[in-house]
Amino acid sequence: THPSLCKPQGKWKREWIPSLWLDTFSELLYDDNELDYGDQWTLNFNYSQTDVVTKEERKKGWKIYAHCARGNFRCDSCYRTWPSARVVVLFRYRLQRGRGTVIMRPFGQSCRHCQDDEFDLPGFSKKEVEHALLRLFGKIRKNCYNEEEEDDDDDGSSTCSTKVWTKPHEAGLCEACILGICCQDEQ
Repeated sequence: THPSLCKPQGKWKREWIPSLWLDTFSELLYDDNELDYGDQWTLNFNYSQTDVVTKEERKKGWKIYAHCARGNFRCDSCYRTWPSARVVVLFRYRLQRGRGTVIMRPFGQSCRHCQDDEFDLPGFSKKEVEHALLRLFGKIRKNCYNEEEEDDDDDGSSTCSTKVWTKPHEAGLCEACILGICCQDEQ
Protein backbone atom coordinates (compact mmCIF):
# COMPACT_ATOMS: atom_id res chain seq x y z
CA THR A 1 0.00 0.00 0.00
CA HIS A 2 1.32 3.43 -0.90
CA PRO A 3 2.20 5.25 2.35
CA SER A 4 0.66 8.58 1.32
CA LEU A 5 -2.69 6.81 1.12
CA CYS A 6 -2.56 5.42 4.65
CA LYS A 7 -5.06 6.03 7.40
CA PRO A 8 -3.45 6.46 10.82
CA GLN A 9 -3.64 3.35 12.97
CA GLY A 10 -3.73 3.28 16.73
CA LYS A 11 -3.69 6.32 18.96
CA TRP A 12 -1.82 9.15 17.24
CA LYS A 13 0.13 11.73 19.18
CA ARG A 14 0.26 15.27 17.86
CA GLU A 15 3.43 16.22 19.69
CA TRP A 16 6.94 14.82 19.99
CA ILE A 17 7.16 12.38 22.91
CA PRO A 18 10.70 10.98 23.39
CA SER A 19 9.52 8.63 26.16
CA LEU A 20 7.29 6.77 23.66
CA TRP A 21 10.43 5.93 21.65
CA LEU A 22 12.51 5.08 24.74
CA ASP A 23 9.82 2.85 26.27
CA THR A 24 9.09 1.06 23.00
CA PHE A 25 12.83 0.58 22.36
CA SER A 26 13.18 -1.06 25.81
CA GLU A 27 10.07 -3.21 25.36
CA LEU A 28 11.25 -4.55 22.00
CA LEU A 29 14.78 -5.16 23.26
CA TYR A 30 14.11 -6.68 26.65
CA ASP A 31 10.56 -8.03 26.52
CA ASP A 32 10.53 -9.24 22.92
CA ASN A 33 14.30 -9.99 22.69
CA GLU A 34 14.66 -8.33 19.28
CA LEU A 35 18.46 -8.07 19.65
CA ASP A 36 19.17 -11.11 21.81
CA TYR A 37 22.97 -11.23 21.55
CA GLY A 38 23.96 -10.36 25.11
CA ASP A 39 24.94 -6.77 24.29
CA GLN A 40 23.59 -3.64 26.03
CA TRP A 41 21.81 -1.21 23.69
CA THR A 42 20.81 2.38 24.45
CA LEU A 43 18.74 4.96 22.60
CA ASN A 44 19.62 8.66 22.76
CA PHE A 45 18.48 11.75 20.87
CA ASN A 46 20.49 14.34 18.95
CA TYR A 47 18.38 17.02 17.30
CA SER A 48 21.20 18.34 15.10
CA GLN A 49 22.74 15.17 13.63
CA THR A 50 22.85 14.74 9.87
CA ASP A 51 23.10 11.75 7.55
CA VAL A 52 26.82 12.39 6.97
CA VAL A 53 29.18 9.75 8.39
CA THR A 54 32.80 10.86 8.25
CA LYS A 55 35.63 8.47 7.39
CA GLU A 56 36.72 8.62 11.04
CA GLU A 57 33.19 7.82 12.27
CA ARG A 58 32.93 4.97 9.79
CA LYS A 59 36.19 3.53 11.17
CA LYS A 60 34.60 3.65 14.62
CA GLY A 61 31.68 1.58 13.32
CA TRP A 62 28.97 4.23 12.93
CA LYS A 63 26.21 3.53 10.42
CA ILE A 64 23.11 5.47 9.35
CA TYR A 65 19.53 4.40 8.69
CA ALA A 66 16.89 6.92 7.55
CA HIS A 67 13.32 5.74 8.04
CA CYS A 68 10.28 7.27 6.36
CA ALA A 69 7.34 7.21 8.76
CA ARG A 70 3.80 8.46 9.08
CA GLY A 71 3.25 11.07 11.76
CA ASN A 72 1.25 14.08 12.84
CA PHE A 73 2.30 17.64 13.47
CA ARG A 74 0.91 20.49 15.55
CA CYS A 75 2.07 24.05 15.02
CA ASP A 76 3.37 25.60 18.24
CA SER A 77 2.20 29.05 17.06
CA CYS A 78 -1.33 28.61 15.67
CA TYR A 79 -2.04 25.04 16.92
CA ARG A 80 -3.12 23.80 13.49
CA THR A 81 -2.53 20.09 12.94
CA TRP A 82 -1.64 18.08 9.85
CA PRO A 83 -0.68 14.49 9.00
CA SER A 84 2.35 13.50 6.94
CA ALA A 85 3.27 10.20 5.35
CA ARG A 86 6.83 11.46 4.81
CA VAL A 87 8.34 12.04 8.23
CA VAL A 88 12.06 11.29 8.28
CA VAL A 89 13.51 9.67 11.38
CA LEU A 90 17.30 9.37 11.21
CA PHE A 91 19.13 6.71 13.23
CA ARG A 92 22.90 6.61 13.76
CA TYR A 93 24.06 3.36 15.37
CA ARG A 94 27.08 1.22 16.24
CA LEU A 95 28.12 -1.75 18.34
CA GLN A 96 31.43 -1.49 20.15
CA ARG A 97 32.80 -3.85 22.83
CA GLY A 98 29.41 -5.22 23.85
CA ARG A 99 27.70 -1.83 23.94
CA GLY A 100 25.29 -0.74 21.26
CA THR A 101 24.37 2.89 20.79
CA VAL A 102 21.51 4.30 18.75
CA ILE A 103 21.23 8.07 18.30
CA MET A 104 17.96 9.24 16.80
CA ARG A 105 16.75 12.47 15.24
CA PRO A 106 13.19 13.16 14.12
CA PHE A 107 12.91 15.82 11.43
CA GLY A 108 10.24 18.49 11.62
CA GLN A 109 7.96 20.33 9.26
CA SER A 110 6.88 23.97 9.15
CA CYS A 111 3.28 25.11 9.31
CA ARG A 112 1.97 26.13 5.89
CA HIS A 113 -0.27 28.73 7.52
CA CYS A 114 2.35 30.47 9.71
CA GLN A 115 5.39 30.09 7.44
CA ASP A 116 7.59 31.20 10.35
CA ASP A 117 10.59 28.98 9.47
CA GLU A 118 10.06 27.06 12.73
CA PHE A 119 10.09 23.27 12.44
CA ASP A 120 7.57 21.45 14.60
CA LEU A 121 8.53 17.93 15.66
CA PRO A 122 6.24 15.01 14.76
CA GLY A 123 4.02 12.86 16.92
CA PHE A 124 3.65 9.12 16.23
CA SER A 125 1.38 6.24 17.15
CA LYS A 126 2.90 3.41 19.18
CA LYS A 127 2.39 1.10 16.19
CA GLU A 128 4.37 3.47 13.95
CA VAL A 129 7.19 3.68 16.53
CA GLU A 130 7.31 -0.12 16.76
CA HIS A 131 7.46 -0.41 12.97
CA ALA A 132 10.34 2.09 12.72
CA LEU A 133 12.31 0.41 15.51
CA LEU A 134 11.77 -3.09 14.09
CA ARG A 135 13.13 -1.88 10.75
CA LEU A 136 16.11 -0.36 12.60
CA PHE A 137 16.71 -3.64 14.47
CA GLY A 138 16.74 -5.46 11.12
CA LYS A 139 19.51 -3.09 9.94
CA ILE A 140 21.40 -3.61 13.22
CA ARG A 141 21.15 -7.42 12.91
CA LYS A 142 22.48 -7.20 9.35
CA ASN A 143 25.24 -4.64 9.90
CA CYS A 144 26.37 -5.41 13.45
CA TYR A 145 25.72 -9.15 13.73
CA ASN A 146 26.07 -10.20 10.06
CA GLU A 147 22.58 -11.69 9.89
CA GLU A 148 20.61 -11.73 6.68
CA GLU A 149 17.99 -9.02 6.59
CA GLU A 150 14.48 -10.45 6.48
CA ASP A 151 12.82 -9.83 3.14
CA ASP A 152 9.29 -8.83 4.06
CA ASP A 153 8.48 -7.05 0.78
CA ASP A 154 8.52 -3.78 2.70
CA ASP A 155 10.06 -0.72 1.12
CA GLY A 156 11.14 0.71 4.48
CA SER A 157 8.18 3.02 4.71
CA SER A 158 5.20 3.21 6.97
CA THR A 159 2.76 0.34 7.25
CA CYS A 160 -0.98 0.73 6.79
CA SER A 161 -4.07 -1.11 5.68
CA THR A 162 -6.70 1.50 4.83
CA LYS A 163 -6.32 3.98 1.96
CA VAL A 164 -6.94 7.65 2.61
CA TRP A 165 -5.96 10.54 0.35
CA THR A 166 -3.47 13.00 1.82
CA LYS A 167 -2.09 16.24 0.46
CA PRO A 168 1.17 16.13 -1.53
CA HIS A 169 4.43 16.47 0.35
CA GLU A 170 5.65 20.09 0.45
CA ALA A 171 9.45 19.97 0.26
CA GLY A 172 9.80 23.67 1.16
CA LEU A 173 8.18 23.01 4.55
CA CYS A 174 10.11 19.80 5.29
CA GLU A 175 13.29 20.08 7.37
CA ALA A 176 14.71 16.85 5.93
CA CYS A 177 14.06 17.94 2.32
CA ILE A 178 15.73 21.28 2.96
CA LEU A 179 18.78 19.39 4.30
CA GLY A 180 18.73 17.03 1.31
CA ILE A 181 17.76 13.83 3.13
CA CYS A 182 14.02 13.49 2.64
CA CYS A 183 12.46 10.14 1.79
CA GLN A 184 10.09 11.53 -0.87
CA ASP A 185 12.09 10.04 -3.76
CA GLU A 186 11.98 6.56 -2.22
CA GLN A 187 8.23 6.20 -2.60
